[in-house]
Amino acid sequence: MKSLSEIDTISKRASRAVGFSWGVAEEVGKSIRILEFFGFEGIKTLNQYYKLKIEEKFKNLSIINEINISEKYPYCPITLGISFLDQIRTLEKFEKIKFNKISFPLLVLPFLSRSSEIIGKKINISFDKIDFLLNLNVNISSNLSNKNCPVMANNVEIKIMENKDNFTQQEWKSLYKLSEETFVEETDSLKQGAAGAGLTDNDWK
Repeated sequence: MKSLSEIDTISKRASRAVGFSWGVAEEVGKSIRILEFFGFEGIKTLNQYYKLKIEEKFKNLSIINEINISEKYPYCPITLGISFLDQIRTLEKFEKIKFNKISFPLLVLPFLSRSSEIIGKKINISFDKIDFLLNLNVNISSNLSNKNCPVMANNVEIKIMENKDNFTQQEWKSLYKLSEETFVEETDSLKQGAAGAGLTDNDWK
C-alpha cells in the first residue's frame, strides 16, 4: 500500500510534468493526498484528467463570481479549486456560487475541504443529483452510491453553510441546569479545602 507521502509526491511531480507550476503542483499533491485519505479515488481521477488534458482544452478560472459560465470549454478543476481556496474569505459572503460545467469535479473537493477548515464552516457542493458535504477538512460525506464520480458536472452549486446548533434552546437549558449541580459540589469541595489550608505540620503534632 502506498503511503500518503508517496501519493503527495508523485501527484505533485505528475502535475509539474503536464505543465502546472511547482506552486500549483504542490497544491495538487496535498489535494490528492486528502482524497485518498478520505477513501476517494484521487490517483485514478487525476490520471484520467491528465490523459484528457493533453488532448482537450479546459477553461482556467482565476476570479470566481456568484455565477460562473464558460461558453465553450468546461472549467479546469485544479485552477478552479486553487482560485476558490485563495478567495474563500470573499466567497463565503455569497449565498450560492454556481458553475455551468466543471470537468472531473472530484478534484475540486479537497480544495473545498481545505476552504471549509479555513473559515470554520461546512461547504456543500451539488450537481447532477449528487451531494458532497465538506466538514472542516475532517471528513467528506456524500450520497454517491459508489466511488465513481462523473467526469463532467453540470449545473454545479456550492453553498457555504452557516453554523448552527443541533439542539433546541430548551434542551440546552435543561442540560445546563443539570450541570449547575457540579458547581455546588465544587464550591463545597473548595470550602473544605480552604478550611484545612491554614494547618501546618506542627498542627498535626
